[in-house]
Amino acid sequence: MSHPLVDQLRFTRSEFARGLAGLTDEEARMRLLPANSISWNVGHLAWQEQRYFVRYAGGEVLFPEIDTAFAFRAPASTPPLDEVMSAWRAITVAADQWLDEATDERLLAMAVNKGREITSFGNLLQRTIYHYWYHNGENQAIRQQLGHTDLPQFVGDIDSEAPYRA
Repeated sequence: MSHPLVDQLRFTRSEFARGLAGLTDEEARMRLLPANSISWNVGHLAWQEQRYFVRYAGGEVLFPEIDTAFAFRAPASTPPLDEVMSAWRAITVAADQWLDEATDERLLAMAVNKGREITSFGNLLQRTIYHYWYHNGENQAIRQQLGHTDLPQFVGDIDSEAPYRA
């Protein structure tokens, strides 16, 4: 059984993906200033997962271009949705290899960047979950501005997909 916080991340990812349903590439690449494009947001969350759970946890970088193009404070861009979704999927699969083994002890361990301890993996996991919700809301606001209707109105079926566990 996976760690409860990992379950919450996986549920959050599924809600993020649900919020992209029906979105065209053209719409995903639009920028409604000052917001980034939705496709950039996908790449940005791929960057975060790669950084925390693939590079910090396992020492790998699967997509160097994700590390540069979508990092915090990277320039805005409008990448093709299918490209960033493909990278996001591959990165989350790789991240899950580490997350599948997460325990309280592992999540209390300190992540190291450039030889310096930065924070615990548990803090990074929580930060990732909240970051997804931030960009999920931003994406829904952009979609509303694009005239989309019938968007998700509330958090999905958390009671059965990721119920509270101690």
